[in-house]
Amino acid sequence: MRVKRGVQAKNKHKKIFVSNKGYRMTKRRLIRVATQAYLHAGEYAHSGRKNRKRDFRQLWITRINEAVKQQGLPYNAFISKMKAANIELDRKTLANLLVEDPEVFDAIVDKVKTVN
Repeated sequence: MRVKRGVQAKNKHKKIFVSNKGYRMTKRRLIRVATQAYLHAGEYAHSGRKNRKRDFRQLWITRINEAVKQQGLPYNAFISKMKAANIELDRKTLANLLVEDPEVFDAIVDKVKTVN
């Protein structure tokens, strides 16, 4: 007696087609192309999650660099003097202070400037 797998195959295909909703052309209609698109999308999503961390750190460094440059201090000197002054704020916090509370950021920069 043979086993007919039409129902299982249809359910498997349906799962991929549902996840590919919104894709253009054959990427949402043909199972072979849709499966490839589904797998690539997963890879891109994974690498995108990693790149997001990189991009945000780059943004924070750029913001801090511009703000510190206006105060007459290069970025690398600012970071090294912060470590010498035992101020343990990460770049995310510094960039957040810069945007939300510039007076506190200016106070930190002034304190860092006094350190040799």
